Amino acid sequence: IVALSTSKPVRSFMAPREEPFFKRSGRYVAMLFLTGLVIEIALMPIVMFHFHRAGVYGALANVLAIPLVTFVSMPLIALALLFDTIGLGAPVWWCVGVSLDALLALARFTSAQPGAVKLMPQMSGITIALFVGGGLWLALWRRRARLWGLVPVAIASVLLVLTPIPDILVSRDGQHVGITLGDGRLLSLRDTRSSYARDNLLELAGVEADLIPVSRWPGARCSSEFCVATVKRGGRDWSLLMARNNDLIEERALAAACDQADIVVAARYLPRSCKPRWLRADRRFLDKRG
Repeated sequence: IVALSTSKPVRSFMAPREEPFFKRSGRYVAMLFLTGLVIEIALMPIVMFHFHRAGVYGALANVLAIPLVTFVSMPLIALALLFDTIGLGAPVWWCVGVSLDALLALARFTSAQPGAVKLMPQMSGITIALFVGGGLWLALWRRRARLWGLVPVAIASVLLVLTPIPDILVSRDGQHVGITLGDGRLLSLRDTRSSYARDNLLELAGVEADLIPVSRWPGARCSSEFCVATVKRGGRDWSLLMARNNDLIEERALAAACDQADIVVAARYLPRSCKPRWLRADRRFLDKRG
């Protein structure tokens, strides 16, 4: 906000001049919208990095929300507190409630619009570093040298667009596994009731649909101990062997199952005789790699 308000174009645009009231008011409204837009753009990469989603219409909603809070809700709250000293604050508090209901109605209306929220898969550390570095350069430098900050921001934007949706998601403890199907659906090893685990899988995959348990998917076979699923990626089939619990399995049978799998995921330590063709993500691997 400071970098925007101190830039030469904005200072020229907001400089005092002889003009009708409606033109001056129009400039202030335009500046309010521009400030909200800059805030949204500045926060969007950070929000997407942590929460894997970004609001598209936030700047437009803020044009109404900020004046509503600044010029209606906050003065009414101050007035209600003042009237409370003589026991007459109830009518003013009712007005405060109406203004806050209007604010919530605006938020619900905005979030209900098509495309209001954009989900993105997990961006890389390099991408967010480029966003932050470019943003700091834009904010801290002055004059034309400031524009060089757009270079890392542009590179980060391209990397963000090219960020692939992960094929498989494995939680740090190995309890939760998600498999993306490529059609907007996500399979889950567990039919979890934990909204935290479910939301994490959906957000990291950039998927809005609800989870489908692997055990209910026609392309999987499950026993009480393991599930086997076949996923087609890169022109070939990949076999996933996923442990559903920590029950002990006869080592020879487990080794034979591992030999037939490309990837094995388990929340416990697996014996060295378990040798899948590509990756063994057991407790030892997850403790080390996350």
